[in-house]
Amino acid sequence: MNTIESMTLTDNRNGKQYEYPILNGSRGPSVIDLRSFFGDTGMFTFDPGYTSTASCQSEITFIDGAKGELCYRGIPIEELAENHTYLESCYLLLNGRLPDADELLDFDLEIRHRAYIPDGLKHLFAAFPDYSHPMSTLSAAVTALSSFYRNHLEINNESEYLEMAHRIISKIPTLAAVAYRHSLGIPCIPPDIDLSFTENFLTMMRAYPGGKMKLGRDGHQKISALEIKALDTIFTLHADHEQNASTTVVRGVASTGAHPYVAISSGIAALWGRAHGGANESVIEQLNMIGSVERVDTFIAKAKDPNDSFRLMGFGHRVYKNFDPRAKILKGLQDQLKEELTLDSNLIQIAHRIEEIALNDDYFISRNLYPNIDFYSGIILTALKIPREMFTPIFVIGRTVGWVAQWIEFKKDPMSKIARPRQLYVGE
Repeated sequence: MNTIESMTLTDNRNGKQYEYPILNGSRGPSVIDLRSFFGDTGMFTFDPGYTSTASCQSEITFIDGAKGELCYRGIPIEELAENHTYLESCYLLLNGRLPDADELLDFDLEIRHRAYIPDGLKHLFAAFPDYSHPMSTLSAAVTALSSFYRNHLEINNESEYLEMAHRIISKIPTLAAVAYRHSLGIPCIPPDIDLSFTENFLTMMRAYPGGKMKLGRDGHQKISALEIKALDTIFTLHADHEQNASTTVVRGVASTGAHPYVAISSGIAALWGRAHGGANESVIEQLNMIGSVERVDTFIAKAKDPNDSFRLMGFGHRVYKNFDPRAKILKGLQDQLKEELTLDSNLIQIAHRIEEIALNDDYFISRNLYPNIDFYSGIILTALKIPREMFTPIFVIGRTVGWVAQWIEFKKDPMSKIARPRQLYVGE
C-alpha cells in the first residue's frame, strides 16, 4: 500500500477545505484515508451496508466484480479448483503460498490426526433435541471448543496461531457430521485417519455404525472419486470471499479480544442467514416450489413484475457484476456429474430452463443478474445426497479456513482496533 495522491473535500457551507491521502493497493480501487475525518470536520461518513467502505487492508483474497475474478493469495480460483485440493488451498490461505509435496503430506497428516473431538464435547449434543437444525448445534459446539482450548494465544507466536488454525479446520467437519447425525437421532461415526479430508467427511455423513457403507448395486461400498472431487471443489470455492458479512463479523468479534473459536462461532451464526450462506437452500426450495418446466415462464414473469414481491433465487450478486467465476466452475462440474450420478432430472430441467431464459433475457442481462454459486451448488449437493439442512454446514466447512486466516491477519495488523461504527441519529 502506498500514498501518491490526495483528495480535497470542500464544505460548501463555509468554504473550508480538507485534504485526505489516497491509498493505492496492488489491485482494485484506491481508497481515501478518512481516519482523521471526524477529528477534522466533526462529521461522520454515512454508508449503510458499507458498500463504499474499506474496513481493513488485506493480502488474502481479491475480487474484481466487474471482470468476474476471484483470487486467493494472487492465484485465480479456476487454477485452484482445477489443479489443487481443498487442503492445498487451506495451506495457501494460511501460509501465503502453495505447499510442496512434503509440506502437503505433513499438513494432511496433521489435519487427519486432529479431526477427533473431545469426549466431553459429545455430551453437549445430547442436551439438544434431535430435531435441532445442524447449524444451531454446530455453532454451539464451536463456541464450546473455546472451553477445551481456552489458553490465550501468544500474539507474536506464529506456531500457536497455526496450531489453533489446524485444530479448528480439522474438527469442523467432524462437528458438522455429528450435528447432522444428531438431528436424525442416529449414532455418530468417528473420523478415520486413513481417509482424506473430504472422503472422511462424506463417510461420517453416510456410514452405518461400525463404518460400513451402504452397498451399491455392484456390491461395493465406496464413495466415488468424482463425488470426492465435487465436494472438495465446493469446499475450495467457499474457502474465502474477502470482506463478506460473516467475515466482517469474525473480524469484529476478533477486535474485542474474544477467543478465536468464539469469533468463528459468530461467523457461523452470520452465515446461517438466507441472504448469505443459506441461499442455496432457498434455491432448491424454489425449484421444488416451481415444480415443473411448464411453470417456469410464469415465475419468470413474476420475477420481472415490479409489483410482485417474488424474487428469483440464485441470481445476481452483491459484488459480481459479471458471471460469478465460482458459478462457472460449478456449471462445468454439474455437467460432469450428469454422466456418473443420478441427478434429480426434474430439478435439473427446471434449473436449466431458468438459466437459459436468464442468460438471454435483456431484463436479467441489463441488471447483471447472472447465475451465482448458490444456483449450482444446491443441485450438486443434492446429487451428492447431502440433505438440504446440511448445505450451510458444508459452507461452514469450506469457509472456516478463510475466517481463521482473516482472524490471524487482523490480530497481526498493528493498525487494528476494536470495531465501532457510528450512526446518524434521527430519534427524539
